[in-house]
Amino acid sequence: MKVSPYLQTFWLLLRWYAIYIVIFTLGRGIYLVYYFDRVSDSDATVWLAFLYGLRMDTMAACLLLLLPAFILHLSPVYIGRLSNLFLRSYFFIVLLIVIYMENATLPFINEYDVRPNIIFINYLKYPQEVLATIWAVYKPELLVVFIAMAGAAYWFKRSSFTRFSSVLAIPLRKRMIVFIPIFLMLFVGIRSSFGHRPANPSDAIFSNNRLLNEITKNTIHNVGYAAYSEIRHGGSTKGYGEMSQEEAFSRVASRLHIPVSQTKSPFRRLEKTHFKTDKPKNLIIILEESLGAQFVQALRGEKGITPNLNSLSKEGVFFERLYSNGTRSIRGIAGTVSGFLPTTGKGIVKRNLSQRNFFTVAALLKPYGYRTSFFYGGESRFDEMKSWFSGNGFDQIFDESAFGNDVFHGTWGVDDVSVLEKANTYYKELFNKNERFVSVVFSTTNHSPFDFPAGRIELVKGVAEKSVKNAIKYADYAIGNFIKLAKQSGYYDDTVIMIIADHNVRVYGDDVIPVDMFHIPGLILGGDVEPANIKKLSSQPDALAAAVDLLGLDLEYPILGNSVFDADKAEVSLMQYHDIYGLRYEDEVAVIQPGKPPVTYNVTENDHLVLAGHNKDLEKDALAFIIALDKLYRKQLYN
Repeated sequence: MKVSPYLQTFWLLLRWYAIYIVIFTLGRGIYLVYYFDRVSDSDATVWLAFLYGLRMDTMAACLLLLLPAFILHLSPVYIGRLSNLFLRSYFFIVLLIVIYMENATLPFINEYDVRPNIIFINYLKYPQEVLATIWAVYKPELLVVFIAMAGAAYWFKRSSFTRFSSVLAIPLRKRMIVFIPIFLMLFVGIRSSFGHRPANPSDAIFSNNRLLNEITKNTIHNVGYAAYSEIRHGGSTKGYGEMSQEEAFSRVASRLHIPVSQTKSPFRRLEKTHFKTDKPKNLIIILEESLGAQFVQALRGEKGITPNLNSLSKEGVFFERLYSNGTRSIRGIAGTVSGFLPTTGKGIVKRNLSQRNFFTVAALLKPYGYRTSFFYGGESRFDEMKSWFSGNGFDQIFDESAFGNDVFHGTWGVDDVSVLEKANTYYKELFNKNERFVSVVFSTTNHSPFDFPAGRIELVKGVAEKSVKNAIKYADYAIGNFIKLAKQSGYYDDTVIMIIADHNVRVYGDDVIPVDMFHIPGLILGGDVEPANIKKLSSQPDALAAAVDLLGLDLEYPILGNSVFDADKAEVSLMQYHDIYGLRYEDEVAVIQPGKPPVTYNVTENDHLVLAGHNKDLEKDALAFIIALDKLYRKQLYN
């Protein structure tokens, strides 16, 4: 069949796309057969791995075809021979890499139980050791991959698919005509999304079976995405100073009043509950998006915006001096779900080494028979939340796709009332089955452009309908509605409910660290929770430790905070503001940032900073936190 000159480049790229897809699909089929016993009893059919996997494969294939597309369409005829040589070399090398990576995937999964990721890249730093290990351990696998690559080389030499001279001989103006539509197709394929964000490895997660999700991913894309993330967000502690791991751990432990051990999890310890019971409580954590203390009257904030929180603050454990650890949601998630503090660079929710085997409250309670779940009204793949939650103990994930069209869908997802009502129904079902549960609900309403359904709240006077104050008032309404439903559904008396903000709505100020904008509300409710106002300086990990304490179980965990019911709880808070860190102890803050000497400030009554004399011990401790957190993450010691 004769192909039009205008379609020859498209047809050539399409054939190579098909070649890559066949290789990726064949590899995925082999992995599914090999691990069939582990994936066959999952909650989703294994055939869906091919459907979701096609999306991952398409992103990888389109990315590999982007450079050839430029050459094929923009190379002048007079350098056709040179362009042909380049394309043949490029396709040959890429073909061998694709085959090698697919063959390397199976032994990598056998070793790490995941597709090749950042670990694969990190090992490239040690070629001598790695090559020696591969040769010693994987001789049969090497034989297979060399045979496959040799077969591919033989096919490449003889195939008409690898000859580009005739296409490059087509007049340049004819090739350029189709360049824009082909480029757009490749761009869409690489992005694989018409939404706010391009797709990422989280989009391969569709099952509660973690290994099935791993098989669904694409190795080329997974490794490439890991490299991109590490380069852009890897984080480095070098600019802050140097300190040995031993000293850093010791200083952090001393400052937090936590014992440190020489085990694989240096801050793990047994914490005995102050509320021992034969019937442990359920746990619900409601993480409120961008809710600052300035909107809560009970915290001396503005009147009329959070009437439900103000009223409920008299019914439970209310934190008067609770401060967020960062300014982004992933920092709040880490603090309230893992009890972890902010690392340099991107947060641990988005970082590769913490996508599994990282401590969370779900992983803590699952061995005690707790059902685990995460509710989010938006796309859970945002910030890799879906990957992180599912990889660290959360079995059920309900995001926007779990809601029908009969509820309100805004820019960032389903409104808070609908999310919490769905969560309440789920909790009620578990309670009626006598099943214990731990669950995290992350709100979405209080996020620009502040979408929420009309008619449910009396709007705040003097501001636009779509404004932060009205969004917060709607979020507050959702909280009140949920607590009312919980009390009616039977499980309230057997449950500890923590309501806490991830961070303030917009952290700004003239101080090097605007401490006042880190002030957030925190409240713990439940049938047996006695009202108390906590005046101790507290962090998000402290709040988590307190909520866990109220469950009535003696638990072993590495949470970097202490229950506020501990008599010797340290009044410490670590705050991260962009690349600046502030370690606060009582009313002093040691501030440290890259390339500059540390400085100590006093904190005024209204949470502003006044320069003070150096507190060298506190400044060294600030560096210790930065070093220790980095080591805990990179060496995977937080579990």
